Amino acid sequence: MPYGYNGKILHVDLTRRRLEVEERGDAFFRRYFGGRALVAYYLLREVPAGADPLGPDNVVVFAPGVITGSPVSGQGRNGVGARSPLTGGFGNAEGGGFWGSELKRAGFDAIVVKGVADRPTYLWIRDGRAELRDAGHLWGRTTGEAEDLIREELGDRGIRTCLIGPAGENLVRYAAVVNDRSHFAGRTGVGAVMGAKRFKGIATRASRLGLVELYDPAGVKAVATWMAQHLDLVAGLHDTGTAGGLKALSMAGGLPTFNFQAGHFDGDDMITGTAMRDAILVRRDTCAACAVRCKRVVEVKEPLRVDPAYGGPEYESLAAMGSTNGVDDLVALAKANELCAAYGLDTISAGATIGWAMECFERGILAPDDTGGLELRWGDGRLLLKLLEMLTYREGFGDLLAEGALRAARKVGRGAEEYVMHVKGQELPMHEPRIKHALGVGYSVSPTGADHMHNLHDTIYLKPGRSLDYLRAWKPDLEPIQAHGITEDKVHMLYLWSNWRHFLDSAVMCHFLPYTPQQMAELTNSCTGWDTDVWELLQVGERAATLARAVNAREGYAAGSDTLPRRFFGPFQRGEARRAVPMSPEEWERGKRLYYAMMGWDPATGVPTRRRLRELGEAWVAELLETAAATD
Repeated sequence: MPYGYNGKILHVDLTRRRLEVEERGDAFFRRYFGGRALVAYYLLREVPAGADPLGPDNVVVFAPGVITGSPVSGQGRNGVGARSPLTGGFGNAEGGGFWGSELKRAGFDAIVVKGVADRPTYLWIRDGRAELRDAGHLWGRTTGEAEDLIREELGDRGIRTCLIGPAGENLVRYAAVVNDRSHFAGRTGVGAVMGAKRFKGIATRASRLGLVELYDPAGVKAVATWMAQHLDLVAGLHDTGTAGGLKALSMAGGLPTFNFQAGHFDGDDMITGTAMRDAILVRRDTCAACAVRCKRVVEVKEPLRVDPAYGGPEYESLAAMGSTNGVDDLVALAKANELCAAYGLDTISAGATIGWAMECFERGILAPDDTGGLELRWGDGRLLLKLLEMLTYREGFGDLLAEGALRAARKVGRGAEEYVMHVKGQELPMHEPRIKHALGVGYSVSPTGADHMHNLHDTIYLKPGRSLDYLRAWKPDLEPIQAHGITEDKVHMLYLWSNWRHFLDSAVMCHFLPYTPQQMAELTNSCTGWDTDVWELLQVGERAATLARAVNAREGYAAGSDTLPRRFFGPFQRGEARRAVPMSPEEWERGKRLYYAMMGWDPATGVPTRRRLRELGEAWVAELLETAAATD
């Protein structure tokens, strides 16, 4: 019997309204685990080259991992993916909460959705049974309203949901997928793919506890107990959440401000995790089985009402909608976060796209005639809320913003593209490459477009400590590095750390918990009965990254797409530099080539080589890429 997984992948054909179950065993799950690797596998297998991201040939993949559903802190996540309507390439994001664990306990390891429904539809899964149901009464509803209606309709308050809101229905290109109304799989616009399919989402219920069988429950418990006994290592996350470091980033010159024109925000004290804790935090929430409880829950009754049912803002949301737009109104930012959760919007892309528009207005590229009479001024929290409403429903100027900053800039012309902070069409997250240079290389080579999660943050390796010890699991001679500059050792660290993060996103485990690679191998073996080690797990991550790269290569992305906005090779336009130093174009380019070599990708094109794909056990992908190249 399988341990750690069910061996069942549900395929949903919305066009034919047909459900089929694919059965897989140890070899498959040991190779791909779940999450990112599984998403990449099915995008290569199921989606033809050149398929319209918003057309019937695209698929949406929902995938937990082999550790999901075990009683361990950090396992309550799942991946979602599709060909991205924002970038045109590999689309993938992860969300927390309880839904992923519930899906595993309800009997399925992943769901692959294709086709287009003839009417709004949702999927109902309970204890290994699945059915498609009418979602006409849910269409147009927020994620919270839809969840309430589903629970009422099915008569069970314990149902867990994975849904889109009006932003996905209206094909906003950075629409998110929302678990349990307050946990986001935010990036790359998978919510818009669901909207194009008229697919509202998935409701899931497992009536029995402990349905996922574990090979060694005592071994799993030992890892869970270790984490419970070492909560002091993540005490800051519990206390002030991911926004606990916002002030320090601002002081260092690393807080994106005024669309990355500056790295320090004068209003930083107003929007920190500490300010939120002391003013509007009402409790802390968590994900399935997690003892850390890092999730913010905020409430405000006046002058704006902020509903605690939608959680509260994390660092990325506070910076993307706050400092990036010059907004220091914490209540307005909490309300903006609520709107993004209710409407199903990626807070990073939404805030960054508005920030692009703000700078264009400041520079005279956009005028009131372009914006429907709106004066786009930095620091206006009420305007931020209005723009989120407009872009969700594609009203007036909001219709342009709903396309994402790059497409919007190309429509505007007049030099607007210069001020889009993106890689491959995805807006940058809220981390400044001028204070950590390898991060800039990582942004460039990321398969999803700019991403901070599967990336190296140079500043955490400045001295010996747990972070450096992680990488020494594979390269014991690594020494501390400098924040600036790009050396071969630093690129090797990027190679190791990014592939490890790709593994965690295949597992699908939280990135913030301090499990060592050896502990993750022990946890994997206790869940599954395998005899894996840290090297095999790293290869799972490298396989996920390489397959994702292959998706992009098939769609025409090669080395020339691994770019970085010109802004990061020059000084700040506003304010003092502090610890920021412009990146060197020559060092950055050399860093990319070193990374390609370490990954086994062609040094000229950045496309995975046949040799490396064969070494990873994926020779079929090489044949697929060669066929695609021959038909171009």
